[in-house]
Amino acid sequence: MNHLADFVKQRRKEVNLTQEEFAERTGVALTVIRKIEQGKTNLNLEKVNQVLAMFGHELGP
Repeated sequence: MNHLADFVKQRRKEVNLTQEEFAERTGVALTVIRKIEQGKTNLNLEKVNQVLAMFGHELGP
């Protein structure tokens, strides 16, 4: 896995959310959460930042 994948998965588990619940709370599709946690590299930066915003983080371009 990569750092982003590890970070998102760990933080999601810390707040006791399933991937489905996390997707709903962040307003992104479940597939986005799964791709991030699987370490996929072809991700939409806007969607990643939507997820990271829940933890007060953001990636730059």
